[in-house]
This record gives sequence, C-alpha cells and structure tokens, in this order.
Amino acid sequence: MAIDGGAFDEILSFAQSRRLNLLFVTNTHGHADHTSGNATLLNESNARLLRYEEIRDAEIELEGQKIRIYDTPGHTVDSLCFHVDNALITGDTLFNGTIGNCFSGDLKGFYHSIKKIMALSRSTIIYAGHDYVQEAMSFARRLEPDNNEYIEIFSQNYKPDHVFSRLTEELRVNPYLRFNELGIIDLLKKNGLPRKTEWQRWQSLMTID
Repeated sequence: MAIDGGAFDEILSFAQSRRLNLLFVTNTHGHADHTSGNATLLNESNARLLRYEEIRDAEIELEGQKIRIYDTPGHTVDSLCFHVDNALITGDTLFNGTIGNCFSGDLKGFYHSIKKIMALSRSTIIYAGHDYVQEAMSFARRLEPDNNEYIEIFSQNYKPDHVFSRLTEELRVNPYLRFNELGIIDLLKKNGLPRKTEWQRWQSLMTID
C-alpha cells in the first residue's frame, strides 16, 4: 500500500527491488501535494485506488498485517490517519511538534480527531505529512520559555532524513496536545482567553499565533 505516494519513483523502485506487488494507492487527504503521485503509481502497477469513502474508520489486512484507518476530520473533511504496528501516519492532522491548519472549518471535529490520537499508546511513532519541526519548536519556545528542557530534547532528536516523534514526546512538547496542563491554562489566562472547559481551551489555543 502506498500512502501519499508523491515519491513515486522511489516507491516503484523499492517494490521492484524487493519483488513486491503494489496492491493499493491511497491518501491521508485530498490536497494536491498528497495526491500528486496517484496517477503514476496506478499507471505503473496493478494497484487499486482506495478512496476516503470506502476506508474511513475501516481495517485492512495485508498478509496478516492489520492496518487500522481512523477518520480524523479537521485539517480537511476527508483527513485520515493510518495505524500499523506501532506507527501512525498522520498526514496533515498532526505534525511533529504542531498540528495542521483547520481548512475544513470543523474545529470541533479537529478537536475530537486530536483526542482520538491522544488516546493511543504513548509509544506510538508519529510520521507526519510534512517536516515543520524547526518552525514548531521555534513557536513552542516563544509560547512556553519555561518548557525549554523538553523542547531542546525534542530538537536534539530531530533528523531531517528520518523525521518522526513518539506520542509521549508530543504530549510533553506539542502545545496543541497539552490543553489540560496548568502551564497552558496559565498562558491562556495571561492572554485573556476562555479556558474554563477543555473545549474552550482547545478553541483558545487555535487562536494563538
């Protein structure tokens, strides 16, 4: 299965060198920067395109390996995350250290999607759709100077040729996953933003830039 296969040359070469058959092509969401490789992958293989409507909240099995697909609206209406073994492919829903923009306008849906991810095992490895780690850490430092210890550890583990993080690290560093922590609540208070409920805190965090 190829997910967001923009690197189609590398994917096809990998499959050929290991005598693998590409069976499915699919995407974390429908934005062009994630679907640009679909046509080539489908033309150069016998793969079938799996569309959002048929795989949302579904489970697919490939040679005994289960791939769980979560419907995670927010960034877009059709956003999906793919969970296999201990890895989660999050597209533009959750980046390493931050989250995607809410282009759908469905802020509440985005909130529930993030909560769904937060409920997974803390050892879950996050593979995101883009590398915004440096920008995310710069924002986190500006937002919470007192949280710099964890931010520095996160930054030191960053490798541009293999970008990933673990959910336990996201829960320590990513402000958009920490809306129940006193530090974030105090930050909202200083900015005069609503903070009484979890939903209010999420809404308020999404307004900070």
